[in-house]
Amino acid sequence: MAKRQVVIVGAGPGGLATAMQLAHAGCDVTILERRDHVGGRTSAIEIGDYRFDCGPTFFLYPRVLSEIFRSLGRQLMGDIPMVRLDPQYRLTFGEGGQLDCTPDMDEMDRQIAKFAPNDVGALRRYMDDNRVKLEKFRPILETPFSSIADLMRPSLLGAAKHLHPFRSLGDELGRYFSDPRLVISFAFQSKYLGMSPFQCPSLFSILSFLEYEHGVWHPIGGCNRVSEKMAEIAESMGVKIRLSESVDSVEMNGKRLTALKTDRATYKADAFVVNADFADWMSKTIPNKSRRRWSDAKLAEKKYSCSTFMLYLGVDGVYEELPHHNIHISSDYERNLDEIERQHVLSDDPSFYVQNASVTDTTLAPEGQSAIYVLVPVTHQHPNVDWSVESDRFRELTLDKLSAIGLGDIRDRIRVEHRITPADWESKYAIYRGATFNLAHNLGQMLHKRPHNRFEELDGVYLVGGGTHPGSGLPVIYESSRISSRLLLRDLGLDASFIDDACTNQEEDYSDYETNTPCGPREVVRSP
Repeated sequence: MAKRQVVIVGAGPGGLATAMQLAHAGCDVTILERRDHVGGRTSAIEIGDYRFDCGPTFFLYPRVLSEIFRSLGRQLMGDIPMVRLDPQYRLTFGEGGQLDCTPDMDEMDRQIAKFAPNDVGALRRYMDDNRVKLEKFRPILETPFSSIADLMRPSLLGAAKHLHPFRSLGDELGRYFSDPRLVISFAFQSKYLGMSPFQCPSLFSILSFLEYEHGVWHPIGGCNRVSEKMAEIAESMGVKIRLSESVDSVEMNGKRLTALKTDRATYKADAFVVNADFADWMSKTIPNKSRRRWSDAKLAEKKYSCSTFMLYLGVDGVYEELPHHNIHISSDYERNLDEIERQHVLSDDPSFYVQNASVTDTTLAPEGQSAIYVLVPVTHQHPNVDWSVESDRFRELTLDKLSAIGLGDIRDRIRVEHRITPADWESKYAIYRGATFNLAHNLGQMLHKRPHNRFEELDGVYLVGGGTHPGSGLPVIYESSRISSRLLLRDLGLDASFIDDACTNQEEDYSDYETNTPCGPREVVRSP
């Protein structure tokens, strides 16, 4: 019997993970990627001898991708060498105080005692509670939600008492910590979803738990190496990756998508997977008349995440005293969040993130130099901000603010520079409104209210990535690939049992991997 044909739009992490699983199941898979390289937001930016991650720099919760690799007969950290970071990151506060965050609970309490003695011991209680919460919540993350009836599943009902859906993440953390700086220390992870912790549902308290329980990892070469390696594996399995080939139009038969058309060819298939930015691709590619629930007008009404202002700086020297990851919290964090999410203006005192990966990974810059990555959360595209006017000014403000973490001399050390604004995310990366974390993760846009993994408006179409269930962030994007791959394979009458067979209730033991050891591009870093 002829192989089933599947075409995937987008070679981002979700599309690549899906391609690997479908190819393993015997499908003939083609990926159409509009850019000239794989990875999407999880790709590399190379400037001379400097290499930067374009987007995600934290590799969290390896379990999901490890299980996907295991289902293919591979081993994640054998294919992609990684180190676990300790400290995970440094937090500095505009109003004073610093935390070098580590999974060592005794060390965390010693640091907390210096500026919030009343909160010593609270972190252990938070960890214990969220260990249970994650176990209850996992079935929700790992299964599709297609209708309101799915809310009646025993797994969801059993998790309900742990989720407190009408409590914000900030309020949830306030139950553990009395010092506002500590509330932010374990709630800022909501920015991985592009949301304020004071608007984000409390169930996302598991995000910071995952960091402390399962580690913050750095793939050697950057997170982009994960996508590049998945592409290599996919091609070795027979997947065809067509770069610089954008979908221009579609062919439909009623509700069924039958073909995708590019400037080079027409691709017919038994099923299609969309890994492109959901709102952007749907509004530009699928006729509006074919979409009722997700029409152009309804897409415009949805809530979207924040965006990011990015600087990628190749600099002379290495900031040896600065950790790999650094998050600076502005002195008035709630005001900063309000400026981003409600006022849609640029802050004069923004929070920001700096990756100083060269202290861990010597492959990213020439010897004695560094690849510095700077991210500032800002509003998504809005008439209040004209980036053609504001970009240079905001660059100068950002460089000024870096002195708060010891980078006051960075202007004199910059040798190469690249910049991405929300306008660039929208125009060059095809992201709706430049909202880099997709649809917001409020209660009205989660579970069955998010675009479904088996897309509800078009027959034969499946979604992966941050725009579908479970949501944004690399671990859940990989999980979306498992959910959608199961659905697609079963709909085509193919065996999907290998996906479930690789899942386990046992966490992989990564204890033999060292922490923060500078290493080269192909070295697997293990303890003796």
